[in-house]
Amino acid sequence: MVNKKKQQLHMKLKLWLIILLIPVSIALYTTTIIMWQQLKELPIIKKLGAEDMKDIPAFDIEIPNKYIPIYQKAAKKYNIPWTLLAAHHRIETRFSTMKTLESPVGAVGHMQFMPCTFVGWKHPSCKDLGKGNIQKKELTDPKIINSYGGYGVDANGDGLADPYNIEDAIYSAANYLAASGAANGKIKKAVYHYNHDDEYVENVLFYYKLYDKHKKELVFNSKIALDASKK
Repeated sequence: MVNKKKQQLHMKLKLWLIILLIPVSIALYTTTIIMWQQLKELPIIKKLGAEDMKDIPAFDIEIPNKYIPIYQKAAKKYNIPWTLLAAHHRIETRFSTMKTLESPVGAVGHMQFMPCTFVGWKHPSCKDLGKGNIQKKELTDPKIINSYGGYGVDANGDGLADPYNIEDAIYSAANYLAASGAANGKIKKAVYHYNHDDEYVENVLFYYKLYDKHKKELVFNSKIALDASKK
């Protein structure tokens, strides 16, 4: 009888210890997460992370093969690096895989243009961030875009400059980046013009450098994959 009571007492003590340890464990876990979030912001940690990423082999860099020829043609026309277009596409819409191609602030299409930048800031409704009140017919009309000084391009020759068409979107981005300095080698300046956010600029430049480092392998792999798909 005494042994049973002792066993019951031990069980109760164990349960109490477990109950006491649960909040302690949660507190330790939370503290660790908070500390790690703070550590990640330290310059040395950021630098180490960036250096590790630079060593990613080319076959781990995911650029959809079908887009590379479009980047190349657009880049050649506007005299900018095609890898810069790939980097922008990666950051803006993860290569057009996002559920919606419209941002909360009003940017639209595969390359996330503000409507006023696409159609031109001379449009009477353009102000502030550049969402404007622009009808689709105006937004995609090359003549109207030209009259308002926009950067939208009809790349596929269908008579429309459509930010939701992948070719038009990439050529339009190339047009804008070139005019913003990329055609003269001022890559960082051009990226900043695209989005006035320092973190955005860092992210785009990171992928631009990464893709540029492995561009030969990327082009080679793309050609093989596209040729195989035609057979």
